[in-house]
Amino acid sequence: MTVFSPVASSPAVIRSDAGLPAQAGAGFKSQHLQDWLADANPPAFFEVHAENYMGDGGAPHAWLSRMRSERPLSLHGVGLSLGGASAPDSKHLDRLSRLIERYQPASFSEHLAWSTHDGRFYSDLLPLAYDADSLDRVCEHIDQVQSRLGLRMLLENPSSYLTFDASDIDETDFIAALVRRTGCGLLLDVNNVFVSCHNLGRDPHAYLAALPLHAVGEIHLAGHASDDAGALLIDDHGAPVADAVWRLYADVLVRTGPVATLIEWDNDVPAYGVLRDEVRHSDFLLDAARMRLGAAA
Repeated sequence: MTVFSPVASSPAVIRSDAGLPAQAGAGFKSQHLQDWLADANPPAFFEVHAENYMGDGGAPHAWLSRMRSERPLSLHGVGLSLGGASAPDSKHLDRLSRLIERYQPASFSEHLAWSTHDGRFYSDLLPLAYDADSLDRVCEHIDQVQSRLGLRMLLENPSSYLTFDASDIDETDFIAALVRRTGCGLLLDVNNVFVSCHNLGRDPHAYLAALPLHAVGEIHLAGHASDDAGALLIDDHGAPVADAVWRLYADVLVRTGPVATLIEWDNDVPAYGVLRDEVRHSDFLLDAARMRLGAAA
């Protein structure tokens, strides 16, 4: 397996870890378009799901073009099925490549999960066993994607609700091996870390310490839900970021320094002002991280 090296001189190549500012951004929702454009101090960047913009035209592209003229774009994929048994769909990659060429995003990311099998698509991000065969397969798929798209992608750590008996590699070791072998970056979803560690009885700080944090090119923050007893947490992106997740995020910034951070809110989408308050709190913590670095210099 060869390490992917982007050719920085080519205009078609995008460094996913170079374009996003180390500030807070937000997931774009069309109902917020006018509020966003009228905001004198809007989020520093915005993110959309790639699969929502794979048509050739229409209102979605009008919105995206308007937003892209104002702010850097983070493009987040949910359909490549990197953990699947088969290689990423070539037609899907073609559509994704055209979208990237059209909008020149500052970042492209995908999930450590699978969503297709035997030609069937499942509308979810499903877990995979962590073993040597899975590691080889996911590395091959990441190599194929990066070579086809001509960029260094970011890989998002999953939210977990179970483990497989077949897994004989720790999740953090699995992710570290993917980064090392493919040259991809890491999209660190702090809410996913909190949810997974709660559900599986792990220490989130130990989990973070085992990740290749040097490879983090973007951070995600989101809200989660729980069952009535609070025993199971669900990564639903439908609530404010929990206080415990904010504290974990602050700990991450001590380790990484300021990193571009996205507020995700995909379900029960609130008024723009509510989302903006979450962005402002992230910016406050990013500024604190910058001050710590300045004091230590």
